[in-house]
This record gives sequence, C-alpha cells and structure tokens, in this order.
Amino acid sequence: MANAAFAASDKQPPPAGAFHGAPPEFTRFSPAELQQGFLALAFGSDLRIGAKPRSIRRFDRPIVARILPGGSTDRSAAMTGIIEEYAAKVPNLHLTVTTAATPEADIEIRLIDEKNFKPALRATFGDAVTKEFVARTDPQCMTSVKSTAEGAILRSISFIIVDKGDRIFLDCAYHELLHAFGLSNHDQRNPWTTLNQRRLVGYLTVYDRTLLTALYDPRISPGMTVGQVRGALPAVFSDLGFKSEKR
Repeated sequence: MANAAFAASDKQPPPAGAFHGAPPEFTRFSPAELQQGFLALAFGSDLRIGAKPRSIRRFDRPIVARILPGGSTDRSAAMTGIIEEYAAKVPNLHLTVTTAATPEADIEIRLIDEKNFKPALRATFGDAVTKEFVARTDPQCMTSVKSTAEGAILRSISFIIVDKGDRIFLDCAYHELLHAFGLSNHDQRNPWTTLNQRRLVGYLTVYDRTLLTALYDPRISPGMTVGQVRGALPAVFSDLGFKSEKR
C-alpha cells in the first residue's frame, strides 16, 4: 500500500459519538488504496464453508432491517441510530429499519449477551458450522449472509453483543453491518478498514463508507467477477472524488 500514488492522508480525530480511545481516521485515499481494499473485502468470507465466492454479493432491492432486542443492556435505540446513519450516508442502500415482527426483513439484527453468543450460533447454524467458524476466527460477533447463485443477497443475520461495554458494541455494530450489506471478508493487512480484526474502530469511517458506496453504485452489480469490477471501479471512485494524484 505504501507504493500507491499517495498513502492515505488527511488524518482527523474520530467523530462525535465514538468510544473513548477510538482511532483517528484518514479521509484521503488513492484509487489504488480503495480498489485494493474493495477487492479484498467484497470477495470471500470467513464464515463460508466450501469454495470462495468468485462474484460480487449485495442486495439488489431496497433493504429492510429489523432489530430483535435482547440482552441485559438495552442497545435498541443505539442500534437504530447506527442503521439510520448508514441509510443517510449511503443513499443507494435504500435502507429502512423496522421493529415490527415481520418475516420479510432483509437484515435481522439480534442483540444478545456474550454468554448467549455461542449457543445462539449453534441454534441457528448447527454444531459443526459453529465449531469451525469459532475455531477459525474466535469471533465476538458475527453475520451470516445467504445469497443466490447469481450473487443477490437474500437475507443477512447479525449477532451483536450488548453487555461488554461501548467499545465492543459499537465496533461489532458497525463491523457486522458492513458484512450484512455485502462486504463479507476481513483484511488484517489493511490499516484503514473496520473489517481488520486487529482493530477496534466503532464508527463508520470514510474509507468503509466509500467502499460500501462503491458496492451499491449502479455500475457494480451482483454476480460481477473480479475482472469486471476492476474495470468499473476507477470511474466509480473518480466520481466519488478519489482520483489519482498527478505527478
């Protein structure tokens, strides 16, 4: 990444509402830095059993998110605010939140205590998948994404821990929603994304918001391959204001 046109710059303090000690964020990136992150995060998934996905996965319709309150700490209002922030900052998501008990929700967010996390995974995914996933990732929270063979996401389920303080809750909430929308992978080498499991971030960074905005740009569609995405991303990032620096 250090060999990109210019390394990430214009570092700023974390935004209001971030937890105490949250890392600062960079706001200026080269197209190469953004493209490298996009390709790493939009293809693949730690939870997936079997072959690595070879195409883009995302919703191809307006998204309804439903919160299932639970746990010993009430985080429902905070979770609603985070969803509304995504909706406001990434308008092409066409995202709304509901508390209605409807089976038609596209994203289901289950708020739980830490002690109930692994039992909830086993109840939802079975012992074998839970054991393999926990052994691979040692997760604090998780998201499952179900999609068609063509890449359109059918439904996402996120488990968010609420009783381990603001740092864990905020990091999990922002992190898992990125997975739920289609940025399904992690990248421990990327110093700017929330989807680096060696970092606690706890807010929607400029970097991740840009990647998610690119994912839901009309020029990026479910089923696109790496090669097709490489061809489309330069124009997408340019239109978002991220252009190669002239030498």
